[in-house]
Amino acid sequence: MLSYRHAFHAGNHADVLKHFVLVQLLEYFNRKDKPYLYIDTHAGAGCYGLEEAFARKNAEFEDGVARLLARKDVPAELKSYLRIVRDLNPPGRLRLYPGSPCCAAPLLREQDRMRLFELHPADNRLLHQTFAEAGSKVMIKEEDGFTGINAFLPPPSRRALVLIDPPYEVKTDYRTVLTALKECLRRFATGTYVVWYPRLTTMHARELPEKLKRLPLDSWLHVSLDVKKPSEDGFGMHGSGLFVINPPWTLPETLKTVLPWLKDVLAQDDGADFVLESQIP
Repeated sequence: MLSYRHAFHAGNHADVLKHFVLVQLLEYFNRKDKPYLYIDTHAGAGCYGLEEAFARKNAEFEDGVARLLARKDVPAELKSYLRIVRDLNPPGRLRLYPGSPCCAAPLLREQDRMRLFELHPADNRLLHQTFAEAGSKVMIKEEDGFTGINAFLPPPSRRALVLIDPPYEVKTDYRTVLTALKECLRRFATGTYVVWYPRLTTMHARELPEKLKRLPLDSWLHVSLDVKKPSEDGFGMHGSGLFVINPPWTLPETLKTVLPWLKDVLAQDDGADFVLESQIP
């Protein structure tokens, strides 16, 4: 199925958590001079116009990144992420929001490379337009990122950050995430892998983090952020989560500092809450 368009949700609370953590991970990777590969299995359009019909329909960014940009008490750890958002926009305006590829691109150095997968033809065309002048540093594939990723693992530098961020518009995506990760770990066990998932009332969404913990892992981190209570009819996303395999040792402390602030700022009712757990030797 190719009906999902992330433009409807650009800049929402889930993007805030996902892209803040992504920026933290890339900045940690940049501490070493050795090059690395950034892979995005579901890259979307790369960048999103918030004044266009898709984004304006639900205006989810107004309860997401816009709330952060309006604050003057932003924790220092969030400022790199917000700087990327601000750099895309005129002063005092929020017209564009960077998807994962455009959050990563400003942080990649000359020696680093990016590989992007996007199956949706319209989003793939937009992705090509966004990175038209990127040259060989960026490779874009119109194919299934779940399997296409295997061609790039392990990378020559033995350093890679992989974002696995499917829409979960079909239930099989949950199972496919686990299958893909098992193959990734078989090929390249020391890579850093980030799995995003929606917080829903469905069994598949609830069970995914526990299933990920049961993979043969030495090091992992799980964070989730709810912004409201689950709806009585069970419909819709009340939060989101990330499962990070081989996270940097610095990430738990960073999240301990930022999550209480994010919970308060992004809360839509008194159901807002977060979970942070990790196993890092």
